[in-house]
Amino acid sequence: MLVLSTACTALAACGTPYLMQAASGEWQVLHERVPIDSAIADPHTTPAVRTQLEQARAAREFASRELHLPDNDSFRNYADIGRTFVVWNVVAAPEFSVVPKHWCFPVAGCVAYRGYFHEQSAREFALGLETQGFDVAIDGVPAYSTLGKFADPVLSSMLRYGDDDLAATIFHELAHQLLYVRDDSAFNEAFATTVEDVGLERWLTHQGAAARMQAFRRAQQHEQELVTLLAATRARLKELYASQQPRPQMVASKAQVFTQLAADLRSLERREGASVPLYEDWIAQGLNNARLASVATYFDCVPGFMRLLHEQEDDLPRFYAAARRLAAEPRAERHAQLCASKQTISD
Repeated sequence: MLVLSTACTALAACGTPYLMQAASGEWQVLHERVPIDSAIADPHTTPAVRTQLEQARAAREFASRELHLPDNDSFRNYADIGRTFVVWNVVAAPEFSVVPKHWCFPVAGCVAYRGYFHEQSAREFALGLETQGFDVAIDGVPAYSTLGKFADPVLSSMLRYGDDDLAATIFHELAHQLLYVRDDSAFNEAFATTVEDVGLERWLTHQGAAARMQAFRRAQQHEQELVTLLAATRARLKELYASQQPRPQMVASKAQVFTQLAADLRSLERREGASVPLYEDWIAQGLNNARLASVATYFDCVPGFMRLLHEQEDDLPRFYAAARRLAAEPRAERHAQLCASKQTISD
């Protein structure tokens, strides 16, 4: 994930209250940083956190050495931020569209979400969008990238999902530093997601973690089933929204599509044998266009990036070079080559 406008470009003067909260939130995160080595040596660090930080340190070295990701000070510090998430993202889409609303900022360009360092601020902003008729989704985010403007630390919010997700998050956020295209969230997030998946697979192979590799494979399969289901639902909704039905019929038909999606999600949970409900939070919050748009931002272009990687014989430096060449193409061209839908995330 990208944060805001990279915190007002190195904490320079900010022109709006939104950007001011970004700068303030970033400053607070930076203020909590300590070197990971110091955190590991600190007698007050719990054994569980110490073990995870050791894993984070090893994964960070692997990222630069084996994945050819930026070799800088990012993720070589640790910040205990004292909360579950560092940022809450707000995604919005019109009532009868699966294309998300965009917001534009310095440095980061136009992105398909707004991030808030305080949950209440995110919810207040989301409520304002809802009163304007937008579908809205709010998600807590454990990490973000400032595109190398700061030495992003490992955050305490990144530790709660386990060692493998911690490593994957480091790979994802460093990928944003390696390649970022203004005004194209779908390209940026799918590129980082591809690097995350490939990086985690190579990390587990490096560690000889056979059981964890099997779990990773199962998770990939389940993720693909979910993405396929949501993509099919988006396709149904696109067709519905293009039908020009009278509004009352459109509202009723839209509700039917999301009722069916909720049933399909619960069926997917049962097939996966989940011990806890995986998608109940989404259902409880209300499935809507914004939720579908949020997932599309991260996953629609991943198959195209994976194909590009294989065309480069799975050589990461060659893959990065090929992705940079695509990034130089007009947006419509790169989406046509990469993405599941040419309409993926367009304004």
